[in-house]
Amino acid sequence: MLKLRLSELRDRKNGHILQDILPGDYLSSGGLSFAKRGERSHTNDGPDGRDYHIHGDCEAFIILQGSGTMEINGEHTPVTTGDIIIVEPGEDHHLNSSEDDPIVTVWCHASLNRHKNQQQEGSV
Repeated sequence: MLKLRLSELRDRKNGHILQDILPGDYLSSGGLSFAKRGERSHTNDGPDGRDYHIHGDCEAFIILQGSGTMEINGEHTPVTTGDIIIVEPGEDHHLNSSEDDPIVTVWCHASLNRHKNQQQEGSV
């Protein structure tokens, strides 16, 4: 896991904003998430309802509002507005939202290819 602040990102005019810390030429998937008070993401996501969640690539979380902890392989790291967390391949990860200040995040993955909505017709 890598943790840094939005203010630490290099100013970019080309490519994606996380290019220095998230491998891949293009942001290829992602979303905006509004967690409930005290919610833990990806609970019971593993095979047979087991409690783990991993990827084969890096995933970025940008904390837009609120606070909580990022749980990586059972260890909790405090997160708050303006933090960026990069989860490494194979790390079991769960975002835990605060009861007092629920968390709002953007999460994304990057790859060599653009999102399917941005690809030219007939391209891969």
